[in-house]
Amino acid sequence: MNIIEALNWRYATKEFDSTKKVSQKDLDTINESLRLTASSFGVQPWKFLVISNQEVKNSLLEHSWGQKQVVDCSHHIVMCTPLDYVDQDVDAFIESTAQARSQSVSDLEGYSKVVKNFLSYKNLEQKQQWMKDQVYIALGNLLTTCALLKIDACPMEGIIKEKYDEVLGLKEKGLTAIVACPIGYRADSDKYATAAKVRFPLEKIIEHI
Repeated sequence: MNIIEALNWRYATKEFDSTKKVSQKDLDTINESLRLTASSFGVQPWKFLVISNQEVKNSLLEHSWGQKQVVDCSHHIVMCTPLDYVDQDVDAFIESTAQARSQSVSDLEGYSKVVKNFLSYKNLEQKQQWMKDQVYIALGNLLTTCALLKIDACPMEGIIKEKYDEVLGLKEKGLTAIVACPIGYRADSDKYATAAKVRFPLEKIIEHI
């Protein structure tokens, strides 16, 4: 299945078959695709919680407006950002970059200054919005990867983020939930699986200049 066929196949799954589980091999591929997601400056201001524990999934149902996908899916992926992004986070990223590229931290001093200067012009609310924007890049990557693996997914903004933070102990970890995405396999009873995909025609959304 090529990428266009995969994207036509995927939809926001409304009913999962709770008896079907994503294999470890496919889960490893999904995890790696999240790790490889592009981000502003490459700084990766996120953390992804991959929840398979049924008790934890059950505890999140009431904070997901009763959307059954949360409990019936194979894995519930909660995408988070740090509460803040500070110079020490940039330093950690620079150190990681230096190690990966066999450079010294001093070689990357100019790049470090660029990132820190960018952040210096943003207040906390603006930095949080910037990090949220990065998470949505990862969400798109997740949906595409799942489609190529023929794994169903349902991007889910309909969560009570403060309650997710509470249940998952995120504040204590310096994190906050942004968006969730249950993954697994569609149930035969999901009528939306065969519904026509609704998208505007190319000429309405793409303009070549």
